[in-house]
Amino acid sequence: MLILADDLGRLSYAVAGDGPPVVLVHAGVADHRMWDAIVPGLAERHTVVRYDLRGFGASEAPTGPFDETDDLRRLLDRLGHERVRLVGASWGGRVALNFALAHPDRVRSLALLAPPWPGYDWSPDMVAYDEAETAALASGDIEAAVRVNLDMWLRGPAREWEDVTPGLADRLRGPMRTSLVNQGVVEEHSRSTAPGDLAAVSVPVLVGTGRLDVADFQDIGRRYAAEIPGASLVEFPTAAHLIALDAPAELLSVLVPFLDL
Repeated sequence: MLILADDLGRLSYAVAGDGPPVVLVHAGVADHRMWDAIVPGLAERHTVVRYDLRGFGASEAPTGPFDETDDLRRLLDRLGHERVRLVGASWGGRVALNFALAHPDRVRSLALLAPPWPGYDWSPDMVAYDEAETAALASGDIEAAVRVNLDMWLRGPAREWEDVTPGLADRLRGPMRTSLVNQGVVEEHSRSTAPGDLAAVSVPVLVGTGRLDVADFQDIGRRYAAEIPGASLVEFPTAAHLIALDAPAELLSVLVPFLDL
């Protein structure tokens, strides 16, 4: 891993391959390693950049106000990439979308995989998940909070653990623990970009949803696809929330032609 260090702290990132740049922005319960299975395929045609958001993976937790969009801009400046293809998962999808709205001249295309919708009216299942995570963190039981998140975001509501690819939970547990330990300070200091006008997005957009994901995120995916001009919606039958972990081959088969547009 390489390090971008400035007065706001240290961001960890990795670069692979050669060709037009594509940047992968991880989910809020993971880190850059969630993309491991698709990086080799993308790196055959692209320079693949992936990084750990502030407070995730090997990146330092924030000690003062920061903006995820500005972090991404500084990373691209450091690497000399004027215009990139962005792929974001879950919260990383929201970061990617905010960046595209704030810097439209720097984005060539945008793939959003199960992104959240600001102000969404969450279902009782999502409220119950949030309450369970909050209770676990309030009691200092990080491992219980990890289990709550693994159940919601990796297993999902539509399958049993025996239906999940063996080893995925073990791979995700460490990154998830780090995200939960730093969650409070990240939320305290984050000054993420305010949502912009989706109608202003003028680049090719792909929205991906997992059919085994929480119903809320399937609805949100359809909403993004309907409100972003020209956006296309792709459903992944074998995936829950973390599509890159559940269905890497299927995701790669969709991303390769999309990124060549």
